Amino acid sequence: MVEDIVIQTITPTSHDLGGFKVHRTLPSRPRTMVGPFVFFDQMGPASFPVGEGIDVRPHPHINLATVTYLFDGAIDHRDSLGTFATITPGAVNLMTAGTGIVHSERSPSAERAIGPDLSGIQTWLALPDGKEEIAPAFEHVAADDLPLVEDDGVSARVIMGTLWGQTATTTCHAETIYADILLAPGGTIPIDAGADERALYVALGDASLDGQPLEPQTMYVLRPGAAATLRSEQGGRVMLCGGEAFATPRHVWWNFVSSDRDRINQAKEDWKAGRFPTVPGDDKEFIPIPEVPKTVSYP
Repeated sequence: MVEDIVIQTITPTSHDLGGFKVHRTLPSRPRTMVGPFVFFDQMGPASFPVGEGIDVRPHPHINLATVTYLFDGAIDHRDSLGTFATITPGAVNLMTAGTGIVHSERSPSAERAIGPDLSGIQTWLALPDGKEEIAPAFEHVAADDLPLVEDDGVSARVIMGTLWGQTATTTCHAETIYADILLAPGGTIPIDAGADERALYVALGDASLDGQPLEPQTMYVLRPGAAATLRSEQGGRVMLCGGEAFATPRHVWWNFVSSDRDRINQAKEDWKAGRFPTVPGDDKEFIPIPEVPKTVSYP
């Protein structure tokens, strides 16, 4: 029974960002983290009018790594290290904030000219104890450089960690598993029992776990050590995420994650005072610190 496998179900908080919706399952009141994953957003699917797109102005992060993964569309990434990279479907942008980084995300001009589509997942991974204040870094891994596990009716891309005997080259600061599972009608794939903490998220289409239907835009936290079979009747896209359980809790406030609330308060003051670095090529705008952020951890 799926009740024996699923120990927690997390429904999303949805935000309309003007032109597209974001469905957020982490952090939530029921649960802050699954392995190192402390933030889990589904962007879209969305289609923008010609000339429009997303414009996420420069904003800061500390003590985390962001992972951007697209199903459709493209995003131009710029950061305070001087990085410029365009992410496209199946590739990974891993940005490690560490002591502090600032970045922006915008639709490329070529995409705006045709009316861009956007669909994908953005996650934050908390950095483990002893690594929260490492140096900022950026890493782009092309789709062709990530393992693709294919069988009859299923194609699963390993984004981070080791799954189904394949290992991604993407840097993992803590033990991490992350995969994009594309199921054709009738397709199945085993969900192995490894990793301290695991969750499934149905991004598109339909899926079931050991015969029990899973709801879309919903995160299902799996019982440690329990194996199961994922299946889709009509075709679907499911994300598998997780990794090592953190012994020390993490606090989340706006774009800041840390094991130390005082460190978050310092980051707030640093952003207000302009002490973070700027983004070369995108230094004319920024997102002011909010009075009441939408992203917070819960006691």
